[in-house]
Amino acid sequence: MDINYTKIILIFSLTLFFNCKNSPKKQKEIAPEINEISYNQWTSLSNSNSLDGWHLFQNESGEKTGWSVKDGIFTFNSEEANGEGNKSLITNEKYSSFEIQFEWKLSSNSNSGFMWGVSEDSQYEHPYLTGPEIQIIDADIYGDDPENQIHTTAALYDMIAPDRVMAKDAGEWNTYHITINQEGNSGTVIHNGEEINRFPLYGDEWDAMVENSKFSEMKGFGKYQEGHLCLQDHPGIISYRNIKIKRL
Repeated sequence: MDINYTKIILIFSLTLFFNCKNSPKKQKEIAPEINEISYNQWTSLSNSNSLDGWHLFQNESGEKTGWSVKDGIFTFNSEEANGEGNKSLITNEKYSSFEIQFEWKLSSNSNSGFMWGVSEDSQYEHPYLTGPEIQIIDADIYGDDPENQIHTTAALYDMIAPDRVMAKDAGEWNTYHITINQEGNSGTVIHNGEEINRFPLYGDEWDAMVENSKFSEMKGFGKYQEGHLCLQDHPGIISYRNIKIKRL
């Protein structure tokens, strides 16, 4: 091989080596941090055949006695609930501002309720000591009794009565669409397609309502802007289905 040609190859090879060695290294790409909490997206809270995502109040790992699920329908039967302690079903996750939609039906003379802002602190023996409640009850129990409209279906329990009673007969499915907006200080209840209740969540008006209710001596009541959601245990048979939620 010609000596000059060999020199050219050697020089070319050395040039490539040093250029590669001194070229800037490609920065390692860092995946963007993923926020596991989704906002403004509907998420199902009712699985087809499990109560995953829920637990009994102050009993996260125990048996969900009294509750069963079939084809996405959650049912509580008070006669099948065993043992001590509250049997209300609460979400594993906590929520602050949200919209929730679900269907419910109950047997005659049954009673339940939906709560938010529930704390499981050991100082509270029941969810209602912290969580305000939208009432779910057989409307025939109170009928048109004016003294008990704050206790009927779709009432902010013991504080604000609904505009009118929209409940269907026992054994028929009803719908709730409840909005809790902490930033806007407002809550609303749409029952069977009509908005029939609205209320503040804090402030002077809220404090006055609590003061005039059975909750006036409950120091933690309505104080937790972020807390668990609750389906209340009460006598009778109550079923829920198509539960979905959207964080705001």
